[in-house]
Amino acid sequence: MNLIDLKWPDVAALSPDTPVVIPIAALEQHGRHMPVFTDSILLGEVVRRAAEKLSDRVLFAPLMWLGNSEHHLDFAGSMSAAPRTYLDLLRDMAENFLAHGFRRIVFLNGHGGNHVPGSQAVYELRQKHRKRSDLLLLLATYWDLGKPADTLPELKQRRMGHACEWETSMMLRIAPHLVGDLAKVDDVEFGAPFEPGVRGWTMPDRSEPGHIGYARHATAEKGEHLLTTFAAGAVQFLERVLAWDGRSWSG
Repeated sequence: MNLIDLKWPDVAALSPDTPVVIPIAALEQHGRHMPVFTDSILLGEVVRRAAEKLSDRVLFAPLMWLGNSEHHLDFAGSMSAAPRTYLDLLRDMAENFLAHGFRRIVFLNGHGGNHVPGSQAVYELRQKHRKRSDLLLLLATYWDLGKPADTLPELKQRRMGHACEWETSMMLRIAPHLVGDLAKVDDVEFGAPFEPGVRGWTMPDRSEPGHIGYARHATAEKGEHLLTTFAAGAVQFLERVLAWDGRSWSG
């Protein structure tokens, strides 16, 4: 069920064990062939499909389109909340639902740059409410909830990139009119991890056109497989949240 469709007494009447999902995405450049709203469009579709399966058992908040996208600000059209600002925004949104009595809060993420501040927000929330044993505070990124490359060997990529084969395929499936000419898109290799140590980076450090991966290999058929896999993974994850017994999440 969608929060925006409910009246406040409807929300107040829900069980405190109803999982609350807060989808978080971004508005940022996606190379020369994809729109800046790509992450939000894709996460919105994953959420739509998952919500259909979960019916009235899970409460979905509106998608938060502003993300932590500082590393994309060299490209026109990108918008970002600074990391600390973004962390506080996520934490405050969760606090709203905790104040309303909900006990299971899930940030469902659709942008790689949100992972670090999102994880920190969940960590800080748990420390603040450390004396409570009834809370489940989670962050999950949708493309980590399924393994499409294991079931579709036609995929050239084995993992998510940026404006890549995977994202481009999903956009070709749901909004092909927003995808540019893929014949003009060169492959951009993922590159080696920044090791040893963790390197601070911006997107121009890694990619001049702004994408990473093999977008020209994208197809709408691959996109449907990806969306089906990720939506099913999100449902399975949220079923686990619903079944949580109040003890350790990791067992």
